[in-house]
Amino acid sequence: MLTLEPTASWWDCGEYISTAYKLQVGHPPGAPTFQLFGRLFTLAAGNDITRVAYMVNTMSALSSALTILFLFWSITMLARKVVLKQGQEITIGKLIAIMGSGFIGALAYTFSDSFWFSAVEGEVYAMSSFFTALVFWAILKWENVADEEHSVRWIIFIAFMVGLSIGVHLLNLLAIPAITYIYYYKKYKPNWKGFLLTGVISIALLALIMYGIIPEIVNLFGKTELFFVNSLGLPFNTGTIFFAVVLISVIISGLLYTIKGNKYRNFFLLSLIVFFIILVGSRKGFLGVLISLAIGGSCIYVVLKLKKARPVINAVILSLAFILIGYSSFLMLVIRANANTPINENAPGDAISLLSYLNREQYGTWPLFYGQFYNAPVIDYKDQSPIYQKDEESGKYVIADSRKGTVPVYDKRFMTLFPRMWSNQKQSHINAYKNWGKIKGVPITITNNSGKTETLIRPTFGENLRFFFNYQLGHMYFRYFMWNFVGRQNDIEGHGGIEDGNWISGIKFIDEARLGNQEDYPEYRQQNPAFNRFYFLPLILGLIGLIYHIKKHPHDSFVVALLFFMTGIAIVIYLNQTPFQPRERDYSYSGSFYAFSIWIGLGVLALSDWLRKYIKPVAAAVLAILIAFPVPYIMGKEGWDDHNRSHKTAARDFAFAYLDSTQPQSILFTFGDNDTFPLWYAQEVENHRSDVRVVNYMLASGDWYIHQMARKVYDSEPLPFTLKPEQYDKGNNDVVLVVDLNKSGQPILLRDIMRFIADERNKRDFGEGQLLSFIPSKTIRIPVDTAAVKASGIIPDEMKNKVLPYLNFTIRKNYIFKNDLMLLDILATNDWKRPIYFTSPSGIGGAISLDEYCHLEGMVYKFLPVKASDYIKGLGGISAD
Repeated sequence: MLTLEPTASWWDCGEYISTAYKLQVGHPPGAPTFQLFGRLFTLAAGNDITRVAYMVNTMSALSSALTILFLFWSITMLARKVVLKQGQEITIGKLIAIMGSGFIGALAYTFSDSFWFSAVEGEVYAMSSFFTALVFWAILKWENVADEEHSVRWIIFIAFMVGLSIGVHLLNLLAIPAITYIYYYKKYKPNWKGFLLTGVISIALLALIMYGIIPEIVNLFGKTELFFVNSLGLPFNTGTIFFAVVLISVIISGLLYTIKGNKYRNFFLLSLIVFFIILVGSRKGFLGVLISLAIGGSCIYVVLKLKKARPVINAVILSLAFILIGYSSFLMLVIRANANTPINENAPGDAISLLSYLNREQYGTWPLFYGQFYNAPVIDYKDQSPIYQKDEESGKYVIADSRKGTVPVYDKRFMTLFPRMWSNQKQSHINAYKNWGKIKGVPITITNNSGKTETLIRPTFGENLRFFFNYQLGHMYFRYFMWNFVGRQNDIEGHGGIEDGNWISGIKFIDEARLGNQEDYPEYRQQNPAFNRFYFLPLILGLIGLIYHIKKHPHDSFVVALLFFMTGIAIVIYLNQTPFQPRERDYSYSGSFYAFSIWIGLGVLALSDWLRKYIKPVAAAVLAILIAFPVPYIMGKEGWDDHNRSHKTAARDFAFAYLDSTQPQSILFTFGDNDTFPLWYAQEVENHRSDVRVVNYMLASGDWYIHQMARKVYDSEPLPFTLKPEQYDKGNNDVVLVVDLNKSGQPILLRDIMRFIADERNKRDFGEGQLLSFIPSKTIRIPVDTAAVKASGIIPDEMKNKVLPYLNFTIRKNYIFKNDLMLLDILATNDWKRPIYFTSPSGIGGAISLDEYCHLEGMVYKFLPVKASDYIKGLGGISAD
């Protein structure tokens, strides 16, 4: 609490605090559990809105404190199993050693870099850590009472916590394999066959929740709704209600059957049959239908033939029911999306749009086990499933985007197993692949789109693995691991150079071997608050604990190692991250560092066990704690200055400065998380300058966002548009071609171009089989009513004699995207009535360059019909006066 940030921080914090305070809809895939708990905490702020962010941050701090509590209990339970053989009584020496293990391990994790960072801000990762710690402790608790009559209640409790945790972050699901193995080791005599089968079952359970329950339940709601409305002609929501009844019937009838017996068997079977008919009907392709039939047949067989399995069936149904109860927190997002809150990202107002939201479709996909290299030629395109949206006029769901020809098919010669170097999104990615992978490759001759032959260098599989080990594992995981348990160079984001973002130990010859002569390291760099040196002490104690754990209790050591792997390296493999991430990603691996802290704690037990050979048990335990105590002490001492955020208000201050730099009823274009989310916080929570309309240019590629801009929000009037709302719908004007039909040599007025696009009769078929809007001129003009503009108060007095009668622009590409079209529409329709600002003019990259007409005023750039005399490309005009 002493290091807690008093207000909103950077990145997603401003968004999460805003959406928690007013229960709004944040970015996919949502965090409704976090928001609901956050809303409760904000009530403690009372009428002081400046304390709202602090209370959400407090929730993170308390979640982190509970994480440490459950870690302490988990370490002591694991230590007890190591120290006490069956039937043995605990002695004072053993008790001190066990408690000391929990104390040192929990304290080490308390002061670990990544965990501490998340503990003091209003983000989901602190609560995510809490749920991971809670379910791991709960399965250890179950293990202690597994032979008692009602022990299954702990399994059901874990299922409920897993369901709730889905509404925080999916990282929590990665504890499931470790939980499964604890169950196996307790209930069965271990052997290789059982060991491997348990691994398969654990992955199947993980897949069931990640790919079955989370998206598939919503998918079945959507498919049923689509069938009832489009095929049967019934009103909206009929299919949703019907499937909800079927789902509830399956659960209730199943429970009645397992409790009351055959009296409810037919009811249960009928409910199952209807459920699986819907499941089979929603499948596409023979394999999907076959798998659904196999699952359905297996379930029905178990009900009919395995009557002795009723207690197990009861536990399974209860567990699934409680997962769904926890998962039902996502209904809050649907309810609030239909309320059309000011922040309503992706507007998931029904099952169909909620599925897209949960699948994070706006972020795209990436290959995992088989896919393309970054330079793979595209030889064809295949179709995706169409996207439907509700059409109130027809009373049906209509195809908003057919998504035909949207999935590239790559040359098989450039495909590989386990693709790690896959992204061609940016040239910087390709350059980094070549650097980290040291690519020499294999030359392959292809025929390009022009019909000419050319030679491309395809990376080898060995180079692919080199990138994986050097960058994805080395740079994006083990570097973070070493930050937490060896030391950190600074808090400047690193991309592989020797000066920024590396791990250091504080041991001179080791650091010099990796990073050069540290005496040449600039003094101001050494004064960076994150210049932390732990001298390998936490790592050494953890490795001692790991080796000791393997020797004394191999089953439990495997469970902790599995938790360590699944919450660390497995995430690295799944994310398949590209180079030059926008920020450091260490927070994603906190669960892995949690597992290692268990071994730090058990390291105390190892020291105590060794010292008992020479001194009495009580003295050995006390001395072991004293020897180990410098580990968390040095972590806390070194980390305090860079994790103490009690005096930091920069994100809020910047947001206020941005907004206060604008005139009333302004339109302010932003471009990223850090120049958007703090502004949302300022307006949504502290009610500051709610007359300014903040427009995130990246989000404006979504139809839902533009529709939201077209309505009044708080004191901000709707944005001015010439195009009709439906002309911004999904699938409509996603890409607008620029076809230069202007032979006059004179620019065409932008407002005339927008009227041209607004007239549907001007659409043309450019050979793709569909009518498309287009811009008929590359040169455009924005006229200026100089007298009106001067009188409006938009133009500063010292610039009034420089106002131009018009501004000419050239569209730089042969096509523009929906957000570019929106910008042109606003520029044309606004007609200089409302001031327009940009946080960075360089963010407008697709349509036209506004740099030379943007003037720095305070923290933002104002768009004026005045050419900047101190123009800097990408920055606009900066006056030195």
